[in-house]
Amino acid sequence: MATLLEIHPDNPQPRLIERAAQVLRDGGLIAYPTDSCYALGCALENKDGIERITRIRQLNSKHHFTLMCHDFAQLGQFVIVDNSDFRAIKSMTPGPYTFIMKATKEVPRRMMHPKKHSVGARIPQNTTALALVEAMGEPILSSTLLLPGDEDPLTEAADVMDQIGHEVDVVIDSGTPGVVPTSVIDFTGKHPEVARVGAGDVSRFLDE
Repeated sequence: MATLLEIHPDNPQPRLIERAAQVLRDGGLIAYPTDSCYALGCALENKDGIERITRIRQLNSKHHFTLMCHDFAQLGQFVIVDNSDFRAIKSMTPGPYTFIMKATKEVPRRMMHPKKHSVGARIPQNTTALALVEAMGEPILSSTLLLPGDEDPLTEAADVMDQIGHEVDVVIDSGTPGVVPTSVIDFTGKHPEVARVGAGDVSRFLDE
């Protein structure tokens, strides 16, 4: 059964953040809150972690995994941000947005889209999530905690423990996260396209 870590949402205890980060470094899988519901997360090179996320969510090979980044500089190491898209993406970070972009060579191939060689990336507006990514020193490979057959993602630590506590190593309880998934914007084409309307305002792209 997963270990439940109760972390203060505004002032995350460094000891507990480091404990969760060490679980990730050791090959574990965690469920953690973001500004747009819970996410499953593992280390970038964790092949077993990707397989566990795929199994829990019953994902297909076309699923875009997300790089949970600490800041814009880190995001830029793992995805290719065109000059034309720079200002739009910068203005939406941190926030409840996931950006689909071409991946750099720093991204493991197994987490890229098999044909587009693209990946999702985001910078959350959540203190605990940001502290965890900072402790890792690299992005956390993540996926929204939306279980098969459910219309809404999980947003409460108790529900996460009840439903998948036996399938993850750590569940972080750090207040109630956002309850709506991120808005997803695809920047891999000639013009940005809204792939999913979620928590973030996407009106600027729908008006084009």
